[in-house]
Amino acid sequence: MTRLIVAAGGGGDAVAAAMLDAALYGAEPDHAVILTYAWDRLLIDPVPGPRGPDNFTGLEPVTPAVWSVPAEARPIAPAGSTLPRLAAELPHTFALIDPRHGAEGITRQLEELIGHFKPTTIDLLDVGGDILARGDEPTLKSPLADALTLAACCQVDAPIRLLVAGPGLDGEVPVDDIRSLFGPLVHRFTAENTEPVSSVLEWHPSEATGMLAATARGVRGICEVRDAGLPIPLTDEGPTVHEVDLDDALSRNELARAVTTTTTLDQVEELSREICGASEIDYERNKSLWLKDQQAKKLDPDTVLSQLDAFENEARSRGVSHTTFRHLTEVLNLSGVQRDDLRRLLISNRPERYTAPLWRL
Repeated sequence: MTRLIVAAGGGGDAVAAAMLDAALYGAEPDHAVILTYAWDRLLIDPVPGPRGPDNFTGLEPVTPAVWSVPAEARPIAPAGSTLPRLAAELPHTFALIDPRHGAEGITRQLEELIGHFKPTTIDLLDVGGDILARGDEPTLKSPLADALTLAACCQVDAPIRLLVAGPGLDGEVPVDDIRSLFGPLVHRFTAENTEPVSSVLEWHPSEATGMLAATARGVRGICEVRDAGLPIPLTDEGPTVHEVDLDDALSRNELARAVTTTTTLDQVEELSREICGASEIDYERNKSLWLKDQQAKKLDPDTVLSQLDAFENEARSRGVSHTTFRHLTEVLNLSGVQRDDLRRLLISNRPERYTAPLWRL
């Protein structure tokens, strides 16, 4: 009895997939296979874009086109990846989406996995709902990965259920724009549901999945995220999981329709630039160059806490109640590698403000 969950955008979607599998099938003796990109924030992986099998050592073959990432696997420097640590801390099998051959390549990987495992259920999971983007939304930042997985799933001759968790928590598509597409409520996460991934949430940099877990634990307010300081409402809708018709999603997502026959990642990028006005890999390329030019400053506790007070006072005046450690790292002009040091400093000095995995202002 095998279940397959496709983490639409990689990163935090893979963590949410593990949380959903435990919530829906916790009584089952097995665990889902999670098919996901190795595509992490630059603070984890300084190399722009997604990683392929040739960027790792220690992968294990599953099918001719699919490799799994065990705990012993390691990214080849300078690349980084959260997947080996996820595999070490969670009981699931993490299979690697390789997007180098476009949507046709991912379709082939899906077909091989389905033929190999003969899964009883197949879910395509997206946190936030940007998989339902048209492509022209001004807040849309990362349409490429979701469009690729959506396009591939729509070409597979197997029943696949599209699930959107935490509507609006990615800050990319206004939830009011996509709510009409929601079908049945599949699940509402609770605090208990977050326990299987609680250790992961302590270190994983995903902001959307962090907020998903926080809302499941009852946190409400406004959370400021990203380098741009985007405000995200934390509401009762946050911990919900809705089913969406796969064909409706494809009809709405122009980029997904356009990339259906792509055979290279370069083709996908070019279509993303044409349709959405940008490629998020271009954004990562530009930001990585900017980060290289920045001088990492020493993390001085007194200076950091003073700067934190000033930021919190200003943010509260704008109605912000929570933020993420990733955002704090950027606000305080620290480097990504100092995120964990900052987190430890703040929690040790002001433990009452830690609303796991968020920081309360």
